[in-house]
Amino acid sequence: MTIIRRASAIGAAVTATACAAIALAPAAAAAEPTAQQATAAPKAAAAAKYNGACGGGYSVVNSAQIGTKGTVFLTYNSATGKNCVVTVRTTPGKAVHMTASLGFASPTTTVSDTGYYTMYAGPVYLDARGLCVTWRGEISGEVAGKNGTNCGSLAANRR
Repeated sequence: MTIIRRASAIGAAVTATACAAIALAPAAAAAEPTAQQATAAPKAAAAAKYNGACGGGYSVVNSAQIGTKGTVFLTYNSATGKNCVVTVRTTPGKAVHMTASLGFASPTTTVSDTGYYTMYAGPVYLDARGLCVTWRGEISGEVAGKNGTNCGSLAANRR
């Protein structure tokens, strides 16, 4: 057993608490922070995770990181032939301007959801079987996405 000695105005209470903590969780006492331990370096912001907003049957087929602010996800449902786009913030917070958009060139069609959101924009859906799609996400003026990707079989039947 490790004994921890502390000098404080409430010495007996602190010592009793420290001894109880050691008896109950020795590993926690060993990991106790000290003034001599270095502080951890801040980690880089992680990409946002897909939140399932498009619904059941949709799988992520492409994504683009929007700086450190979030990620735009392109999903596809093979049963319906529809694509879906959702823009997700890395860290939800105060409502900010966000957009999720999805489209194709011929015939020119674009669907989008634009507004002030705390967590995500979208979902927006489009049946683009047999076509290439253009998709974008925007968070507070920072934009990411791709043009003419995820092309379906040109022989696919559109409904």
